[in-house]
Amino acid sequence: MGDVKVHGIFAGPFNKRVELALKLKGVKYEYIEEDRSNKSDELVKYNSIYKQVPVLVHNGKPICESLIILEYIDDTWESNTIPLLPKHPYQRSMARFLAKLIDEKLMGAMYKVCYGKGEEKEKGCDETFEVLRYLENELQNKKFFGGDNIGFIDIVASYIALWFGAIQEAIGMELLTKQKFPKLSKWIDEFLSSRIVKENLPTREVLVPLYKAQFEAATQKASS
Repeated sequence: MGDVKVHGIFAGPFNKRVELALKLKGVKYEYIEEDRSNKSDELVKYNSIYKQVPVLVHNGKPICESLIILEYIDDTWESNTIPLLPKHPYQRSMARFLAKLIDEKLMGAMYKVCYGKGEEKEKGCDETFEVLRYLENELQNKKFFGGDNIGFIDIVASYIALWFGAIQEAIGMELLTKQKFPKLSKWIDEFLSSRIVKENLPTREVLVPLYKAQFEAATQKASS
C-alpha cells in the first residue's frame, strides 16, 4: 500500500473527493491541511504548475487534479473493493464525460449565477438547469450513478449533493428542488445518508457561513 498523503484545504470539494475515494477503498492516508494564502513548500513542489490542491502523494510521487487522482486510486487499489469506474469502455467514457460536465459546465455556470449580473446571471441559471436535467435523465431509476454502490460519478457529483445546496442557501436561490429534479433529490438523500459520506464530508451547516462570507467579501470588493 505504501505511504499515502493528501494535501487539501478545509471543506474543499476537490480534496474531499480524493479522501472519500480512499475511504471507500480502505486506504489509510495522512491528511495535510494547506493554507490558500500561505501554501506549503511541499505543495508548491508537488504541483509546481498550478500550486493547487488536491495533491495525492503515493510513496513520494505526486498526482494532481482530482479526476486524475480518482482514476489513479481506482487503478492502484483495484482489488480492495468494488471498482469506482465501470469496466466497460463505453460506460467508462460516459463516466468521464459526466465528470467533465460537472467540473466544467456546471461549476462554470454556478460561477455566473453567484457573481454574474443581469444577462450573465440568467445565462448561468439556464446552463445550470441544462446540466441538472441531463444528470436527472442519466440517473434513471438507479440508487446511485454507479448502480447499487457509490462510484466515480457519485464522488464527483458530491459537489451537487452538498456544496451546491450550500451555495443555493448562501445566495438565497433555489435551483435544485425536489419538484424540479425528483431523481437527483432522491439521489442526494441516498448519498448523504451513506455512513462513509456522513463520516467524511463536512456538513451543510459548516459550508453555508463560509460561502456567505465569501460572497459578502466579493460584493464589498466590487463596490469599493
